[in-house]
Amino acid sequence: QVQLVESGGGLVQAGGSLRLSCAASGRTFSTYAMGWFRQAPGKEREFVGAIGRSGGSIYTADSVKGRFTISRDNTKNTVYLQMNSLKSEDTAVYYCAADRYWGTAQAMGVIGYWDYWGQGTQVTVSS
Repeated sequence: QVQLVESGGGLVQAGGSLRLSCAASGRTFSTYAMGWFRQAPGKEREFVGAIGRSGGSIYTADSVKGRFTISRDNTKNTVYLQMNSLKSEDTAVYYCAADRYWGTAQAMGVIGYWDYWGQGTQVTVSS
């Protein structure tokens, strides 16, 4: 069982930066691939990216590539989403997720792929 808690969301102006954190409970964090999703009002949950268990594999969606960076610190049981050059369309609730396995980008982009989810943190970008 893994419990995930996101933090770091808030209100930021367009062009600004935020770093989201997702802290995981338990001693097995390093055995999980971690993903980030976001959901804007009235829209489906969108896959932002994922990072493998050791951090050696990273996938970032085209919609945020070059602006968002995923990293993890297994000593702190935490995965991060660094968001730069934020745009109003980045406004959403951001969720982290965990799964034992690293899959294809297509597979990991499916909500049902992930076993565990956090409660989400709101990011609002003002234009």
